[in-house]
Amino acid sequence: MSKIVKSDFNSEAVAGFTHRTAMEEAARCLLCIDAPCSQGCPAGTDPGKFIRSIRFRNVKGAAETIRENNILGGTCARVCPYDRLCEEFCSRCGIDKPIQIGKLQRYAIEQEEAFNMQILKAPAEKKAGKVACVGAGPASLACASELAKAGYNVTIFEREAEAGGVLTYGIVPTRLPKKVVDHDIKMVKDLGVAFEFNKEVKEADLTDFDAVFVGVGLWGAKIPDIKGKDLKNVYAAVDFLKQARTLEDKFAPGENVIVVGGGDVAVDCAVSAKLAGAKNVRIVYRRTIEEAPANMTEFEYALSLGIGITTEMAPAELVGTDKVEFAMFDGRDGVSGAKFKADAVVFAIGQGPEAVDGFAAVATDDKGSVKVSDQFETNNEKVFAAGDIVNGGKTVVEAVAEGKAAAASIMAYLEKKGVK
Repeated sequence: MSKIVKSDFNSEAVAGFTHRTAMEEAARCLLCIDAPCSQGCPAGTDPGKFIRSIRFRNVKGAAETIRENNILGGTCARVCPYDRLCEEFCSRCGIDKPIQIGKLQRYAIEQEEAFNMQILKAPAEKKAGKVACVGAGPASLACASELAKAGYNVTIFEREAEAGGVLTYGIVPTRLPKKVVDHDIKMVKDLGVAFEFNKEVKEADLTDFDAVFVGVGLWGAKIPDIKGKDLKNVYAAVDFLKQARTLEDKFAPGENVIVVGGGDVAVDCAVSAKLAGAKNVRIVYRRTIEEAPANMTEFEYALSLGIGITTEMAPAELVGTDKVEFAMFDGRDGVSGAKFKADAVVFAIGQGPEAVDGFAAVATDDKGSVKVSDQFETNNEKVFAAGDIVNGGKTVVEAVAEGKAAAASIMAYLEKKGVK
């Protein structure tokens, strides 16, 4: 058996801008009066404004614009699907290519950290209102920061040992380094938000709060109902990635790993396996590569690591004990098939919500997602919800946007109730 060699699991795959290259890129901006790129950002980060600041050497002003509008500015600079959002709206698309908005945002936040810029400050006077946020993922962090900036007392309850949710436990560090997430979370803590970790919240824990926000994300495992799904070497993506992030050097998926799926999560699983020492890693997707929802840059990075991609194939069955035989069939018509040996098979085909009835008496739909109004209100007037537990799993920036909107609704509710 060949020796498994682990790669650097924490080295960022894509380099950021230097001061010079950032200024050169910002100089390409057309300085649109009513910047289309800003209209294309769900969280309202306002790229048009912060790019203008960078162009005129006001890097602190750029960081202020980003951080004031998006508490997870550093994180979103890495994981946002810019090509489908703000960059797609860029006016330069009709000339040559869009401004690299994500990398400019990353540059501004890196400067914020390097020079220890103090941008957000908690108000001197606190309000009487107390709000609980259940879950420490993107939606909760965004909601909590908005409430804290308004002077409310906010406590985030998290069942894991660290904050961040999917950012901490579900994205490979080569795409989103932990230090970036930690820096963003520090901004939330500096606003006076309290955190309680390793806390499995019960309804009784929330009775003393004036309002409750539910932002627990999607952590329900999802594996297709096929033969062999219960074998010990078969993982749901959430479990596989969590092990990769928490075990680090002790994480050993084996030499041969199959990942089923075509999204960013599937690529993260494959990259995690490869960097953890797996010799042969293959992504299997039931449609064509053009139809895959993953960012093409992420696919290119996976290919550069030697990860194989097999398209138009779907899983048929899993057989074996210590080693799994992965049988596939043609995802279009089932005419052809193939078999692979695998030490581990990972299904990255989506996640489902976990039950929330243990801490929040709210209505859910047939998939388990919390039902909310346009203002993110549940059928319980005291409880609000947003993020993946509501939308079924979208982007980080959309979770931030929903968390901010939910915070506005919570503040309106508290004012209506006379809680000041």
